[in-house]
Amino acid sequence: MIRHPNSVRTLLAVGLACALAAAPTSAADRTAPAFSVKTVDGRSLRLSDLKNKPVIVDFWATWCGPCRASMPHLNEMHARYGTKGLTVIGMSVDEAGSAPVKKFATKLGVKFTIAMANDEVLDAYGPIRSIPTTFFINRKGEIVRRVVGYIDKETMDGYVKEIVD
Repeated sequence: MIRHPNSVRTLLAVGLACALAAAPTSAADRTAPAFSVKTVDGRSLRLSDLKNKPVIVDFWATWCGPCRASMPHLNEMHARYGTKGLTVIGMSVDEAGSAPVKKFATKLGVKFTIAMANDEVLDAYGPIRSIPTTFFINRKGEIVRRVVGYIDKETMDGYVKEIVD
């Protein structure tokens, strides 16, 4: 599990160097695990609240450069496909608490939902060894893709189209 920024930075570098492919998940592990987390605004958020909606779950941290670079793309997907039901959730793995994460997201202009990843969601979706790690979940609640590392805007758009159409 991700806990210490230095160890995560090392893992992130290894993950990026390996350039892991964004292959679709196998049929055996397609069902997205249920979760219940708190948003940075203190609201409860459960995956079950998003039934029949396409969802992006992006595990990230404030100190992660590739994560910050992905934020504008996630914002754009939120704006472009929100009318088609897309929900984007940024799951922060920061340990400093929600206040600095909220401040960071506000400064960056993030418009999608930011939540704090807890041990249960990290275990359910893990192992999360590198960040960003992004899950694309279709309307049936199935994980269509798990992507480790930065995703450029055009590629992300293609992955979103797979889950909203």
